[in-house]
Amino acid sequence: MKKNIQKLIVLLLLLTLVFVGCSTDVADSNENNMENDNIELNGDSSYPREIVDGYGNKIVIEEKPERLITTIPSQTDILFALGTEDNIVAISDYCDDYGHALERIGGYKNLNIEKIIDLEPDIVFVYGEGDEDAIRQIESVGITTVKYELESINQVMETITSIGQILDKERKAEEIVNELLLKKEEVLEKIKDVETKKVFYEVWHEPLMAAGPDSFIDELITLAKGENIAYDAEDGYAIFSVEALVDRNPEVYLVPANHVQDFDIMTKEIVDEIVEEIKNRPGYSEIDAIKNNRIEILEPNIVSRPGIKIMDVFEMIARAIHPEVF
Repeated sequence: MKKNIQKLIVLLLLLTLVFVGCSTDVADSNENNMENDNIELNGDSSYPREIVDGYGNKIVIEEKPERLITTIPSQTDILFALGTEDNIVAISDYCDDYGHALERIGGYKNLNIEKIIDLEPDIVFVYGEGDEDAIRQIESVGITTVKYELESINQVMETITSIGQILDKERKAEEIVNELLLKKEEVLEKIKDVETKKVFYEVWHEPLMAAGPDSFIDELITLAKGENIAYDAEDGYAIFSVEALVDRNPEVYLVPANHVQDFDIMTKEIVDEIVEEIKNRPGYSEIDAIKNNRIEILEPNIVSRPGIKIMDVFEMIARAIHPEVF
């Protein structure tokens, strides 16, 4: 009888250990799952982290940046799209979509160094090489700068992803990139059966300047089934001769209304004035785009920003070249 009681006690102890072990395993498993869910939802918020900017520079971000400055509108657009607008302490003078509540620190080539240093940003987002002397002074006081130059669709996507990594917004950056790629496919589907047209994109008129190779405009024209007649211009934004323009005879003439401050209130009269001015230029009457009223006026604030709006630019150019399918 005594032995039976002892056996029963041992059995109960074994069962207790099994159940406790299972409970512990389940609890640990649930805890791990919750941690994984949090990482999946919020991104890995571990710092420091190393990123590579648009110029291949490896930069260590010691802590999550809280104070941000941008030096060009396309970067500001990306930060707003990522949901970090509350962290922006200053923006470029050319960021005209964001009112006057934020501090202004000049343009990317004429930065207000003193103001930038006084604002104590964690990160300054620089366009291209920017103002090299100013950047050296800013970096000398311990402020981190990262450089991006957006002149292609791939560079835009890579920049959004990289900035997302810097700001612990990887999931949001991925969503934005996927949305842009989806819009690209939607536009491509609309123009899949159209014929290519010869296109000229006027960057400026005195002197005449064209969007040439290695510019994002050239890439978008080609993607939109246009043949850029300035394919052999000296660089992305180069002086182009009127003689070459007339000789190559574009079917569509694209021109941003660069002198218009607010395109939203642009009237038909203003559009007509721009069109008439172009038509009346010496030699232009021989161009097919002029003869057939294919001068297309584009909104400058969109076509000048190869950032978060790059697929809006693509759609705008595709629509201007092939209006019959939109």
